[in-house]
Amino acid sequence: MSLPMSLPAASVGVGHGLFAASSTSDTEGAIVSLFLIAAAAAIAPLLSSLTRKRVPDVVWLLILGVIIGPNVLGLASLTEPISVFREVGMGMLFLIAGTEIDVEEVHGRAGRRSLLTWLACFGIGLAVSWVAVAASGTTGVATATYIALAIALTSTALGTLLPILMEAGVMGTTTGKAVLVHGAVGELAPIIAMSLLLSARSPWAAAIVLLLFALATVLAVAIPTRFILKHPAIGRTILHGAQTSQKTLMRVVMLVLTGLMALSAVMELDMVLGAFAAGIIVRALAPGNFTMVEGELRTLGFSFLIPLFFVTSGMNISLSAVAGYPFLLVAFVGAILVVRGVPIVLLERFHGSIERVDWMDAMRIGLYGATGLPIIVAVTELGVSTRVLPSWLASLLVVAGALSVLLFPLVAFLLGRAGGKAR
Repeated sequence: MSLPMSLPAASVGVGHGLFAASSTSDTEGAIVSLFLIAAAAAIAPLLSSLTRKRVPDVVWLLILGVIIGPNVLGLASLTEPISVFREVGMGMLFLIAGTEIDVEEVHGRAGRRSLLTWLACFGIGLAVSWVAVAASGTTGVATATYIALAIALTSTALGTLLPILMEAGVMGTTTGKAVLVHGAVGELAPIIAMSLLLSARSPWAAAIVLLLFALATVLAVAIPTRFILKHPAIGRTILHGAQTSQKTLMRVVMLVLTGLMALSAVMELDMVLGAFAAGIIVRALAPGNFTMVEGELRTLGFSFLIPLFFVTSGMNISLSAVAGYPFLLVAFVGAILVVRGVPIVLLERFHGSIERVDWMDAMRIGLYGATGLPIIVAVTELGVSTRVLPSWLASLLVVAGALSVLLFPLVAFLLGRAGGKAR
């Protein structure tokens, strides 16, 4: 895989569309852009249904974002108000992903084996990135570039996979349980790696800040919780209001989400970390009422905020970069499969995270585990903002992640059907 690190001239220019001249404070342009994004969010599931959901909703969201974005039709622009919506949408996505984490499972044998597998994936990802850069003849590449590429190649899109796993009928099976464990680690470990290794601070300083963030998070949640426990009337008011138009429980959830995102921003950590931590905390604090919370979270998130995040991610994709490097794009998809998928296959075949399985099921778990997109979007945006990655390379990685969502679960489904088993 040859990896040219210089920015191609074709990707420097940005298309000028209907609202390209609008300032970020132009309310009219922002509202029209928001309407077009909402239209794309409404059309995407219809297109997914037309393809019998073989092309997932999230892939259509990215495609429609590319079409309406500044690099094609130029109908919508990423104004400052929309950028704020986008950050909240990203927070909702990772909050929901965090609620899927079973902390006890991650602490158990399955979690430890999955973590060791991810560390192996990360090491392989670093090696692949180094070889790719060396093959391109590029010199003077920062260490952070290799780290960003390795993180992008080793994530698992747990939140994106959940509806796909439900459609495939593998939830609750050995395959489904293994995918959930790998997915939990494949979301959590890259987020921590981003905070530790892609920070402007040294790794040791970043680790100290991360520990301070964890401590501040515990205190920020524990103190109000103890106060509520000492005053049961407050808790009853919140639970009662959850059933009314006040939706008090969801207001508390949004308070936790925005509060931890703000805390991570103030401490100069990626806001993905705060959002993910919020999901884990929400799951821990509402074990008895989580089914209700989960339903309302999904309604709030997947109706608009999360689709907006993916549509705007598509708007940032440079088609000139994708068209200019088709073989590199294919190489990235193959690298994701090899770096993330193959170690999972070997673990599941010879040891098993939950239990040892045959080659067919091991390959299915590996394909599901190699499906990545949200972390790829997050790490590439961080890489571009810190000038660790050029924008054209970020576009290729995001499209490769979208192709992993499109291809890997489909192949896993076909393998399961060919094998005539769902376990």
